[in-house]
Amino acid sequence: MLAKVKALGLLGIEGYPLTVEADLSNGLPKFDIVGLPDTAVKESKERVRSAIRNSGLKFPNGRTTVNLAPADTKKEGASYDLPIAMALLIGQGLIENMEYKDYAFLGELSLDGSIHHINGILPLLICARNLGYKYVIIPTDNIYEASFIDGITTYGADNLSQVVNHFNTEEKLIERSKNNFNDLKRNKKFCNDFCYVRGQASAKRAMEISASGGHNMMMIGPPGAGKTMLAKCMPSILPDLTFEEALEVTKIHSVAGVLDAKDGIIYERPFRSPHHTATSVALTGGGPRSKPGEISLAHNGVLFLDELPEYPRNVLETLRQPLEDGVITVARINSTVEYPAEFMLITSMNPCPCGNYGSRTKECKCTQSQIHKYLDKLSGPLLDRIDLHIEVDSISYKELTDKDTLEEPSSKIRERVNSARAIQQKRFDGTKTKCNAKMSTEQVNMFCKLDKESSDLLCNAFNNLNLSARAHNRILKVARTIADLEGKENIELSHLAEAIGYRTLDKKYWL
Repeated sequence: MLAKVKALGLLGIEGYPLTVEADLSNGLPKFDIVGLPDTAVKESKERVRSAIRNSGLKFPNGRTTVNLAPADTKKEGASYDLPIAMALLIGQGLIENMEYKDYAFLGELSLDGSIHHINGILPLLICARNLGYKYVIIPTDNIYEASFIDGITTYGADNLSQVVNHFNTEEKLIERSKNNFNDLKRNKKFCNDFCYVRGQASAKRAMEISASGGHNMMMIGPPGAGKTMLAKCMPSILPDLTFEEALEVTKIHSVAGVLDAKDGIIYERPFRSPHHTATSVALTGGGPRSKPGEISLAHNGVLFLDELPEYPRNVLETLRQPLEDGVITVARINSTVEYPAEFMLITSMNPCPCGNYGSRTKECKCTQSQIHKYLDKLSGPLLDRIDLHIEVDSISYKELTDKDTLEEPSSKIRERVNSARAIQQKRFDGTKTKCNAKMSTEQVNMFCKLDKESSDLLCNAFNNLNLSARAHNRILKVARTIADLEGKENIELSHLAEAIGYRTLDKKYWL
């Protein structure tokens, strides 16, 4: 007898429809799975066999062939266990209720029939909804993640027996209620706040500009100056995630298997900080299953690279394409997938091997050749893609212990950031551009017009600092953000001068 059951597969972070076909016939006992299964899918034969028997159900004795269609797409993971088991039970006539045709099934089976958590449930359910599926049965462990998806009914099951009883008896699975994304956002709290950062007014100003326009930033300063703490405070001033952005981020984290099941959805902008020993695959994604890497996990958030020159140069060069395009293409033998990678790059570094070059309080012991060798680890094309270069020096004991001076909290800074972003949303309404940093050349020409005096200033800076065309456009984008923070319609001389000031490290360190 032939039985067909609906399931879903993953390709990158997108789901696709999949049919599990089971053909049961007479003959010597044999169980085959075809349709380009990987090792985990092939091993499902033993999991499914034991799960069915330990659930008090009958496993077919004759020749059994299971096909995962479409047959030309590689099937990976253990999420096909439950649909395979259901196809075998339906093929034996153990489930007679024809309502199963309206259902899709997802879940990994344990040997005792328990149904376990699977990765990527969010993109799978979004695909099911878009395909018009009415119902999906998933592991109970995934139900909180699924509760944020409207337009489809999801049921959580703990074991195979509950799924069978749902169709054969009156013991129906309970439909799970929906959760409100806005309630989660209202309850969020940040561990790092700018009110705890003493001094560093110029660095805080640069970070406010960076957050307002989505600009990449590099901090240069001696060890212990507070560069890492400043970077960790960045998420506290970024605009809130919209629901659509949260779904996109959650899909990536779900597929990668790093989503916290208790939260169910990402409601804060990601902050990823890979160690400098990370490989290019860890950063860009890949591996046997082409999983997303750190730059995709930082999508719609921040990628922080501490001690930038310590990263291998070939690893840093992989950032160039996603910084320009906002996507990363991962090509492997089994598949080629494209992951979103629109992130803010925040980096920090010492100005020299000892870390004290240019410091007001400490003496540098490095030679000029040592300093140049240290800085030569960074390529010009990568530095060109960083909009703001700022110096962060050590603070004095008085600044550190001054209790009379109250530092501005992140909530106040975020209000100004949100106001600037609101201006940009109105400006780019109807386009794919989200912030000033992502403006195309056409948009730069349209929204970043300068008067004669400002044009002359930019011309002098371009020639004296030996800037590239890319750096020229990035200065204009930063100036546009500074103008937005002040609520100005046009870029003024002071805005441009401040934007140019954030590029002077090009001359100081690299010329």
